[in-house]
Amino acid sequence: MAYNYQRIIIKIGSNVLTQKDGLPDLNRITHLVDQIAKIKKQGKEVILVSSGAVASGRSLISISEKYDSIATRQLFASIGQVKLINTYAHEFEKYNILCSQVLVTKEDFRDRLHYLNMKNCLKILLQHHVIPVVNENDVVSVTELMFTDNDELAGLIASMLNANALIVLTNVDGIYDGNPADEGTKVIEQVNGKALDFSTFVSTGRSQFGRGGMITKSTMAQKIAQLGIAVHIANGTRENILLDVLDNVTPHTYFIPNKSASGKKKWIAHAGNYAKGIVQVNEGAVIALTSAKASSLLPVGVINILSDFKKGEIIKLVDENNKHIGLGIAEYGSDKAAEMMGQKNQKALIHYDYLYLEC
Repeated sequence: MAYNYQRIIIKIGSNVLTQKDGLPDLNRITHLVDQIAKIKKQGKEVILVSSGAVASGRSLISISEKYDSIATRQLFASIGQVKLINTYAHEFEKYNILCSQVLVTKEDFRDRLHYLNMKNCLKILLQHHVIPVVNENDVVSVTELMFTDNDELAGLIASMLNANALIVLTNVDGIYDGNPADEGTKVIEQVNGKALDFSTFVSTGRSQFGRGGMITKSTMAQKIAQLGIAVHIANGTRENILLDVLDNVTPHTYFIPNKSASGKKKWIAHAGNYAKGIVQVNEGAVIALTSAKASSLLPVGVINILSDFKKGEIIKLVDENNKHIGLGIAEYGSDKAAEMMGQKNQKALIHYDYLYLEC
């Protein structure tokens, strides 16, 4: 049965867009644009999250080895972004489709206001039938300011825009149940729920040109599927891969989406890097929060305030063993929370509507 999605995020990895010598694969880009144009002509909305700027820059200029890797990356990215977006614009123009460039950093998602600004920008582009081409701004993103890779960025955009599906294109057919080089190893065609520990059988190796490996993709895909968005990991080097994935006629890994989460929860799910406070809760609170019944975090379940916070800030929740269990928006500050800690019949510290659990 074919998948009928209205809003689709397509993430194309550097290992799909790049040849073995590190230079851009223009034939591949042309073929992918052809497919995206066909999807767009069906009346569907497409947001493209594309790597490839650094590879594009590498194809245009040589640089001495005396410069460090960060400076080199910035140079290639700065030049390459122009080349990459011009390539996409030229290819989409053949189908009378406009595309736009949206460069982002992690800082653009640091609070609710910036998050909504980004969301509004992408929504008005879609309303005017423009295909946003989103990429991390590698010119200014360094070290701790960087996304893990564009997989993380694609997941965040999918959540932000309440997409129906995220298609992640890499250079293998999906997630395997062992080493793809070993005989008898098969692609895991469906993943349901989040009980699977991918680290036991997924290779930790990374592509030559990308930052993220399969563990990153698997973890991100589970998280996004838990938020109600279907995720497909497929081989972008195959002919007609996008159309075949949507028609469900090619081997790949499909993460079955859970029930939909609210927009606020989708933002909170990706806001861990901006959490101010840390609150430790007891076993009873963990059981209550993770039960089938919708539950808020009450002061009676709090046993320690590990890091201060103000009302409205994102706080992390940890259990008695300091294992991370979730995130939420504080209804009041840590001073008041400390006063009411362990007490019954008090106002919830985190209301269920503003609580995201990872366990």
